[in-house]
Amino acid sequence: MVERDGPEKRRRLSRPLVLAAAVALVDREGLAALTMRRLATDLGVEPMAIYRYTAGKEALVDGLVEALFAEVNDRLRTSAEEIRSERGTESADVPWRIELRRIARAFASVAHAHPEILPVVATRPLSVPVARRPAPLLQLTEHILAVLGRAGFDDATALTIYRTFVAWNLGCLLVDKRQVVDNPDEPDLMLRLGLHRLPAAEYPRLRALVPQLAEYDDEQELISGLDCLLSGMPEPPLDSFYGGSAP
Repeated sequence: MVERDGPEKRRRLSRPLVLAAAVALVDREGLAALTMRRLATDLGVEPMAIYRYTAGKEALVDGLVEALFAEVNDRLRTSAEEIRSERGTESADVPWRIELRRIARAFASVAHAHPEILPVVATRPLSVPVARRPAPLLQLTEHILAVLGRAGFDDATALTIYRTFVAWNLGCLLVDKRQVVDNPDEPDLMLRLGLHRLPAAEYPRLRALVPQLAEYDDEQELISGLDCLLSGMPEPPLDSFYGGSAP
């Protein structure tokens, strides 16, 4: 029997706890399962207790974005501590392209852990002004812009690189999420992906890509594409913080 909401239980609730339970519910059963009543049941409280921490279902969905970016930031802090411990180097001293790769890997790792939340991350922040977006998202944005600023980019170029970086990461991960296998147990690659249903005369190139589609390396694709995009960006001035050309 689920323990219902009592004074001790209410004192243990917090916004991070409520959002963590919401994330866990969506991970297990999808976004459609997320309701205030169902979340209250999972937490063992009355539904009204949750309204102390979120205004309703729409705010709770926004909270999923907040929770995901908080996890990304936590992961980045952990890896920064590892860099400091292993190399004796602060993450702020890392060349800008390497730092963007670190951020991309952290975001991808968290997105893969919460695939049902990724489409929400791609759409919900666009529905509100920048200043009203979740603090963890704004903190990551500020960090990326600071990395580019320290590298010596002017504001306009830094913003272009930032937008390119975000667009590639979200786009690549959303495409990867839709890389659905038709029959995972089928050894024949064409049958596994279901591409045998496409007429060969009409889709020769798509069918020819079967080996690449079947052996898709999501992290390699993400980083290789990112490197290609960033290679087309102008270099910061030679007297920049990072001392000129980035690796």
